[in-house]
Amino acid sequence: MSTTLKSEAQIAKFRKLIIGVSIVIPIAVAALFGIRIDGVDFSFLPPFYAGINGLTAILLISALLAIKSKNMVLHQRLIQVCLMLSLLFLLCYVAYHMTSDSTVYGGNMKGVYYFILISHILLSVAVIPVVLFTYLFAWEGKFDKHKKWTRFAFPIWLYVAVTGVIVYWMISPFYK
Repeated sequence: MSTTLKSEAQIAKFRKLIIGVSIVIPIAVAALFGIRIDGVDFSFLPPFYAGINGLTAILLISALLAIKSKNMVLHQRLIQVCLMLSLLFLLCYVAYHMTSDSTVYGGNMKGVYYFILISHILLSVAVIPVVLFTYLFAWEGKFDKHKKWTRFAFPIWLYVAVTGVIVYWMISPFYK
């Protein structure tokens, strides 16, 4: 088997994996909201995962600056860290919501809060395949396609990271 065919087979597997992960993660997160684990206190997690979102936003901007400075190695490493932070966020978010009651927003900016929250949730689902395919295109060396997809991936990912911090900031006074 030639290395080209092997690479094409690997790429096909990664494409299927991205599609699978993009479907399974939102369904699993929604399903896990129905599971309640009592006796575990993860109430410390919301400021932690809000911090992860903030750090992700900073590193995404740093990755943009790195690639604009033609520092591909730094750009690649920063994006890899952002991917790992996003995974860590997801794990912390699920752990918190499986062990804690939902908090109701009680402020006088409900319309603003729920607009930000709903757009954050919807785009956090959409960002999964967009970011992973964008990363795959770079891994394949298809930098023109990578750059084209980045025009959508970057602002969506940055929006999700920043609004994650804003949602936490707005809801945090109402935690029990």
